[in-house]
Amino acid sequence: MLRLRQWCLIVLTCFASTLPAPRPRAESAEFFFKDGDVVVMIGDSITEQHLYSNYVEMWTVTRFPHWKLTFRNVGIGGDTSGGGNARFARDVLAFKPTAMTVDFGMNDGRYRAFEEATFNPYMNGLQGMADQARAASIRTAWITPQPLDDGAQGPTALTGYNLTLEKFSDGVKTIAEKNGGIFVDQFHPYLTVLDRARKQHPKYERITGGDAVHPGPPGQALMAASILKGLNFPSFISSTEIDVKSKKVVSQTNCKVEVEGAAENRLSFNRTDVALPFFPMEAFSILEFASILDDLNEYQLKVTGLPEGKYEIQVGGKVVAERTSEQLANGVNLAAGVLANGTIADQVKEVRAAIEKKNRFHHQSIFRGIVLTSVPAWVHEVISEGELTAKRNELIQKRLSQLPALDEEVAKALVMKPHRFDIVPKADSDDR
Repeated sequence: MLRLRQWCLIVLTCFASTLPAPRPRAESAEFFFKDGDVVVMIGDSITEQHLYSNYVEMWTVTRFPHWKLTFRNVGIGGDTSGGGNARFARDVLAFKPTAMTVDFGMNDGRYRAFEEATFNPYMNGLQGMADQARAASIRTAWITPQPLDDGAQGPTALTGYNLTLEKFSDGVKTIAEKNGGIFVDQFHPYLTVLDRARKQHPKYERITGGDAVHPGPPGQALMAASILKGLNFPSFISSTEIDVKSKKVVSQTNCKVEVEGAAENRLSFNRTDVALPFFPMEAFSILEFASILDDLNEYQLKVTGLPEGKYEIQVGGKVVAERTSEQLANGVNLAAGVLANGTIADQVKEVRAAIEKKNRFHHQSIFRGIVLTSVPAWVHEVISEGELTAKRNELIQKRLSQLPALDEEVAKALVMKPHRFDIVPKADSDDR
């Protein structure tokens, strides 16, 4: 595991050093999620995997750690929009959500050529959910299905069942426009990456992990990134500029920086940010084809006044990057490095562990564990259906009452703390 982390750090550092440091920019539109939101994410088995949904949650709460946010996943394997509409009251309204994401379509087309016989029920199911969401004043993001990543592809991935999925994606846009929701197209960004990979590696190889329908972490990270961009997710985290010669902080945005010490060729400071970067490291391979990590994480540092040479950047005593004095003077994006090693990476892992613990409890102990569990007919010979239903509902409510404590564990992990940065000449570290 240590060797893997070191290898990722080296590759990420080299990859990031070839990119210019992004500049802070004003967002063109407000982010879809708001402080205080209760968010329900409904969909089929791809949602039930708790991959893209966990990634969306992680990116959101680490970018807005001071917000009070609640996320619940109610994806069901094999489901369609009609199923989502039928179970809407039980699985969505029960949480009294203020916001919702809807991601259906993969199963609705029945894995065959486009036909009205499958498209019309799909649209009816989406509209049924739209009607119920409107009545409950739920802001809704309508998400297209992602394309298949399989071997039945020629020069472009837009062939076979993907032609059907593209038409179903057009239907999602129609529903969003008709009902005043936000339309999120993950189909075409995902397709673009598949085509890019095909050009770079003509011999077909699945780049998204998992299987053709159910992507693994690389594909689900791509899904999450496309969804977040569609929701107007802000990529900027924080930035600071420090001048070594004057030992002063020239600027600080979304962070508080205190210089601890500065000499001719070294610098130490504490940096407390208002947000954290995030990227699921198990999805690392997708970065060859899509610059998701840097696109969604602008974590900037600029240091002027250092003598010419190569420097090591350490966070919490761990090396996160190597840069030249010229690169530091121009400004660098350290997101890749701080996510691979050091105390910022440790905090991100702590937040993620709390989120996965909370979501695992809800899915295994409540949603899949009780709500969706079938009861054999013979059980009613021992206990009446009415009594069983009452006891079942009682147990569901008891376990639901445990979720706020798990939400609080996430909130505690999100408390921002100072992280010590040291910038030292590379030669010094080589001599150790």
